[in-house]
Amino acid sequence: MKVLVCIKRVPDTGGGFKLTSDNMRVDTTNVGFAISPHEECAVEEAIRIIEKHGGSSTVLTLGPQAAQEQLREAIAKGITSAILLEAEDYEFWDPAATAHAIAETVKPLGFDILLFGNESADTCNYQVGLRVAHLLDLPCVTGIKALEIQDGKALAKRETKDGWEVYEVALPAVFTVKEGINTPRHPSLRGIMSAKKVPIEQKKVTKPAPQLVRKALKKPQEGRHLEILGQGVDAVPKIIEKLREVGAI
Repeated sequence: MKVLVCIKRVPDTGGGFKLTSDNMRVDTTNVGFAISPHEECAVEEAIRIIEKHGGSSTVLTLGPQAAQEQLREAIAKGITSAILLEAEDYEFWDPAATAHAIAETVKPLGFDILLFGNESADTCNYQVGLRVAHLLDLPCVTGIKALEIQDGKALAKRETKDGWEVYEVALPAVFTVKEGINTPRHPSLRGIMSAKKVPIEQKKVTKPAPQLVRKALKKPQEGRHLEILGQGVDAVPKIIEKLREVGAI
């Protein structure tokens, strides 16, 4: 079994942020970086698959040299090897360009399972996994919360408001993972030390002509909006209506 998991280096989602003066980037002067949360779960799922079925796992990212930090974190947790598609301007790569670079790299490597986060924590485009699947002509199930491998096939479950959707697909296949599919482990001290010695395969990639062009970033308005809907049982219908408006029910 060969498993690929693709991750992205993103600003730490636990802290606040500000934009650069030209409104084109997040100012990362005092910001840490991490693996995007959905992709942390994808890394954990890759490790569990190999622990159960044997084989090897590879973590891949498109990003700057500094993204080796996130690759080595994944190795420290149990991933076998790593690939860095070096692109210092990765923030300006659109999903189509990113997917093309990934597909061209992994096509000859013969992975059985390709895992992606359902969306990255910074741009939330929901596209890269789907686009890679299309470029490689592979089946794809998105937003999964459970995955089982049986006899060369995969059973993937996706949660909906009405219950569970269950998909059976032949391998190789692509899956995009949501938070909650598992609880990601923390790397051990031994894993961290061992990960420092693992060589990372590096490949420089050139961005093709973009299909999307960033014009500017805008920081969302901070603060909370308070609306009193009523008191006691008389407020219940208005609360239900409001929940429906926001898609909570």
